[in-house]
Amino acid sequence: MLWIVLAAASAPLQVARNSLQRVLAGDAGPWGATLVRFLFGLPFSLAIFGAVALATPGAAPHLSTAYGFAIVLGALAQMAATASLLVAMHRSGFAVATMMQQSSLPLSAVVGWLALGDRIGPQAWAGIATTTLGLAILSWPKRDQMKGAGLGTLLGLASGAAFAIALNAYRQAGIALEAHHPIYAGTASVCVAQAIQTLVLGAALALWRPASLKAVAKSWRPSLGAGFFGASASACWFAALALHAAGPVRAVGVIEAPIAAAVGHRLFRERLSARQLAGGVMAALGVVAAALG
Repeated sequence: MLWIVLAAASAPLQVARNSLQRVLAGDAGPWGATLVRFLFGLPFSLAIFGAVALATPGAAPHLSTAYGFAIVLGALAQMAATASLLVAMHRSGFAVATMMQQSSLPLSAVVGWLALGDRIGPQAWAGIATTTLGLAILSWPKRDQMKGAGLGTLLGLASGAAFAIALNAYRQAGIALEAHHPIYAGTASVCVAQAIQTLVLGAALALWRPASLKAVAKSWRPSLGAGFFGASASACWFAALALHAAGPVRAVGVIEAPIAAAVGHRLFRERLSARQLAGGVMAALGVVAAALG
């Protein structure tokens, strides 16, 4: 059951990272803020992996073509998912994009079942379905937010599909690297993935948005905080994925939603409606069913 603890632990860490990234996005832009999580997270990821490696002397990592393909696919799919989500938010608004991006939850389970042969019990499937419905209710856009919903829907679905591929690719990478020591494999894979993402996104920004790179460099102090929380969250995610199927892991990670709502209410004075509260309760019940299943 360690995967439940790891997936749950990642939630408050992700909320902390997202809160710091939200502040950084104003100057560095969305892509600069995205680079922060990789660039400033990498040193902390290396430190976490170093500690885990010292505590796991019996680990015997196996570098293979399968591992290389899986980790590169996961890193690029995660970036593609982020790109689709950012464009969807810009073209069709935050509400529509966020709602459709929740498709990553059932798609993660389906991709793992079809491509990797993950065994997911009936109760876990029911929990995933309930959580998905709860998230849809929680994030359902208002009528005045539905302008341009067609493009936002397609891009949101594309983002969800890319996230589903990334989650399952990271799971396969961890298994291919060191199946007997999943925490070691997960933390090692975080380092490799973040290095790939830093190089690709850093090079792209240097060519097309050099001002964003300058803004990221100037905001290095708060970026360190975002990097630390991001690296810690990723370490928990990757280790959980190495231990269990992506669908249930993603479902348990949904506890990030109520934590984010509490933080949003506290820091940004955001309020939830009765409908959103009902969706949150349904999502929470689904999380419990997915974990126990």
